Amino acid sequence: MEAITIKDIAKALNLSTSTVSRALRGSYEINPETKKLVLEYAKKMNYHPNPIALSLKENRSRAIGVIVPEIANNFFSQAINGIEAVAYDRGYHVVIFQSHESYERERSNIQHLVGRKVDGVLISLSGQTTEVNHLSEIQKRGVPLVVFDRISNEIEANKVIADNFQGAFEAAEHLILSGRKRIAHITSPSLLYTTNERLEGYKAALEKHGIPFNENLVRYCGFAPEEAREVIFELLDTQKPDAIFTASDRLALDCFAAVKAKGIDIPEQVAFIGFTNLQVAHLLDPPLSTVVQPAFEIGKTAAEMLLDTIDNKRNTATIKTIKIPTEVNLRTSSD
Repeated sequence: MEAITIKDIAKALNLSTSTVSRALRGSYEINPETKKLVLEYAKKMNYHPNPIALSLKENRSRAIGVIVPEIANNFFSQAINGIEAVAYDRGYHVVIFQSHESYERERSNIQHLVGRKVDGVLISLSGQTTEVNHLSEIQKRGVPLVVFDRISNEIEANKVIADNFQGAFEAAEHLILSGRKRIAHITSPSLLYTTNERLEGYKAALEKHGIPFNENLVRYCGFAPEEAREVIFELLDTQKPDAIFTASDRLALDCFAAVKAKGIDIPEQVAFIGFTNLQVAHLLDPPLSTVVQPAFEIGKTAAEMLLDTIDNKRNTATIKTIKIPTEVNLRTSSD
């Protein structure tokens, strides 16, 4: 069965296509009786607007592009849920790409989205992204852009982030107040914005409580699980930390498993806290203390900023960064 069109509705109701079109849009120019007639008939005949026709008429696709490093990461999957919730309510579709921590893939994803004429782009940068010319280029072409979570100070764009510094400060301070002095920090590659903010929060907590910063207790990890395992084994053997603070979902699980594999008791020998959105943290043995990022809220806020810009509800000349508070969820692993 062919999809019913505005012309079909107009013919069936003996109305002009412009009247039907305005009635479907809820225009105040159409009297309530006519509007009700059109809407009831459209519902009865299962009428749906043609997105291609709408995009041609409005010169917009009613779609936004989202690029994240990895959908399997709990933080990004929750952020996408927030993005989609806002987009759906405002009549937009979401096109999602993964960079898989690759700069080249990220560039390719951007080119593809622009080729599809999306109305705007939301992006969290890959682990390999050190320059952002590809983002500046789409801005020059008039494509609205919002960067979230993994941001860059090299791009003038609206940004939405968690309060990484404060979350890390509170995590490290909790370990210090529980009596730990040799607190290791296992973190992501140093070029990431989140890595540096969380490291600074960790260092600030040490300074506040008079504990000298020891760079030998800080380890940077790539994205392979076996790398985290090797780093933890080496750290435990050489530095003998009494606590570990990890800076991401991936590192939390990999490092937790590695500590358990060494037969070390958590938290008696080594306390443990992660910066993570793991939904199974409470099911681990012992339950894992975490700094929880407001992932859904970050995605929701980023989408609202982007769509406000697209719909001209936000002054495009005003660039700002929104920082959303984290929450420390203490469990047995950090006692």
